[in-house]
Amino acid sequence: MIQKRALGPSFTTGERCRISSSFLPDDKDQVAKYSSKAFCGSYTKDGRFFLTACQDKFLRLYRTHGGHFVEFKKIPARDVGWSILDTAFSPDGNYIVYSSWSECLYLCPVYGDSSAQETLSLCPEDRRFCVFSLVFSSDGREILGGANDGYLYVYDRECHQRAFRIEGHDNDVNTVAFADNTSQILYSAGDDGLCKVWDRRTLNETDPNPVGVLAGHMDGITYIDPRGDGRHLITNSKDQTIKLWDVRAFSNHNAVQSIRRAVRNQNWDYRWQSVPKRRYKARNMLEGDTSIMTYHGHSVLQTLIRCHFSPSFITGQRYIYTGCAAGRVMIYDVLTGKVVRRLEGHSGCVRDVSWHPFHQEIVSTSWDGAILRWRYFEAAPLWYSDSEEESDGESSPRSTRRSIQKAAQRLERAVQRVESQRWQPGN
Repeated sequence: MIQKRALGPSFTTGERCRISSSFLPDDKDQVAKYSSKAFCGSYTKDGRFFLTACQDKFLRLYRTHGGHFVEFKKIPARDVGWSILDTAFSPDGNYIVYSSWSECLYLCPVYGDSSAQETLSLCPEDRRFCVFSLVFSSDGREILGGANDGYLYVYDRECHQRAFRIEGHDNDVNTVAFADNTSQILYSAGDDGLCKVWDRRTLNETDPNPVGVLAGHMDGITYIDPRGDGRHLITNSKDQTIKLWDVRAFSNHNAVQSIRRAVRNQNWDYRWQSVPKRRYKARNMLEGDTSIMTYHGHSVLQTLIRCHFSPSFITGQRYIYTGCAAGRVMIYDVLTGKVVRRLEGHSGCVRDVSWHPFHQEIVSTSWDGAILRWRYFEAAPLWYSDSEEESDGESSPRSTRRSIQKAAQRLERAVQRVESQRWQPGN
């Protein structure tokens, strides 16, 4: 493939993804360490910044140019009751919004004075209120949030007020998402175990009805990640599984009622109890489950652990990756459902994971306070030596690893410079 590329055009998208998919991250280095639990960690869409949110009530923004994590800003969060619960970047990358146990969201600029934060009041009816999940619309005008009162909230930034409030679920709404860039189709899911699909063009705030329901999980859902094609999404659940869905195949009424009964019969609390043994044995699909695939192997305990599709630019979304309560990052093959990587290195629950949009790097955010970056590194052959790393005329495995890692990083940067002349982000 390299010889062909030298003679002809650049790698095709498929060829590039095929190559990158063969070199999944397997080695770690620590980029930050906090004294409190870290809850959120995510890259911007262009990968230039990485944002973390910690229980110490600070947001930390890092520049990631050249593979280095350099702290750019340390932003004190406002009105934090227990912890910052979720964060999101605006589509243009100029703003950050975050939520906590508060009736307001807070918006702060990435550049300039970040202490000048704008308060976005959602005007809920409950006094003990929080937004567990939030996301910007594709044009950046609106912010969608899911709250503990069972409602979905949409805040209009141009009108500076809440646009609408939808009664979506019987229990906490743990996660929300837009299906694609049109921002017309919404997904929501929560502790009732149901994932609901909403169409804003037919939505009536006084009598809200979803266009469809996806039922199959036997416990609450902690996270949704859409594929971006308007058809497929994945959900992570307290029943210790991830499910892949196609929204063209909704669940019928009997399946929805079956899931409701299954969730009501749960008598354990995932926040401080271990998973019941019967849960590991119950791997048969419930009648009416319309999911395409179910993924087993990780554990969802203590907090709302997140899962994602791998980036399309470098992997073609071939994988699903997730955090794990056992301190691991798990990577599944979408088609086979098999675990292709178990990245172990944390001593606490891994709540959030984020794959760089254009590099083979995964950053994991954990309750042990550590922010780890995972990259591919194959053990170097012992016969290889580098004069710069030799000691007493002989090369050690450690120096050899460092030499090859530096060479690989130089090669990667060179390839990125060449590819950037043809391939733009999003193409």
